[in-house]
Amino acid sequence: MSEQYIVTRIDKASIVEFRIASLMDPLILMTVEKDLERLVDEEDRRILVLDFSNVQFVSSQAIGIVISLHKKLNALPRSKFLLCGLNQKLIELMKITRLDKVLTVKPSQKEAINSLAMV
Repeated sequence: MSEQYIVTRIDKASIVEFRIASLMDPLILMTVEKDLERLVDEEDRRILVLDFSNVQFVSSQAIGIVISLHKKLNALPRSKFLLCGLNQKLIELMKITRLDKVLTVKPSQKEAINSLAMV
């Protein structure tokens, strides 16, 4: 899909692993948003894990994309949406915005995948 991330399929889950350190460029984010929406809407991928292990910075636009995906998937049956690999600054951002109360965040991709096995 994009050089900014790779998508890997593990069972029914789609793992989106960002490959860039900054999710701040509006043009890149527009493309990422369209691609992620296409995964859900057209490819009917309902179990999505976003891996932020390589990401250092996010913009409010990136946060908006995450919230939008969460709402979209939350409205669909048999869906699950997780974030993983957030660095300490991104974890603090999640706490400040109280998104840690709304979104499911796991420390690593392995832990995110393991938590899906229990669903």
